[in-house]
Amino acid sequence: MSDSADATPEPEEVPDSDEEWRERLSEEEYEILRERGTEARFSGEHVDRKDDGVYKCAGCGTVIFESETKYDSGCGWPSFYAADESTVTLEDDDRHGMSRVEVKCATCDGHLGHVFQDGPEPTGERFCINSVALDFEPEE
Repeated sequence: MSDSADATPEPEEVPDSDEEWRERLSEEEYEILRERGTEARFSGEHVDRKDDGVYKCAGCGTVIFESETKYDSGCGWPSFYAADESTVTLEDDDRHGMSRVEVKCATCDGHLGHVFQDGPEPTGERFCINSVALDFEPEE
């Protein structure tokens, strides 16, 4: 990892009030990460990204995905077949008349997207994630 990984906020630096989150995040980031929103399909900056590096939670800087697990699922959002299990939490999500599994950042509890069981090997999982919820750090 690069030296910039040292700048990743520690859990105690994570905002604990709505006001602090609103100060830290853009309006769109707040809607996705804190209000469980979804960006429009094919609108995110990471959908077609093929660079080597890591994807971090835009709310707190926790590394969530490695670029080698990213693939083109055709769904319109960045897709990954694996996440570091220690950095995400999974919760049942029955909103909007659908039964899904929500993916949240384990550090800041930010909404990242959903995981489905229709992905490629070796995991069979498709982490369908909002670009807005992620920051990309290229490999040096």
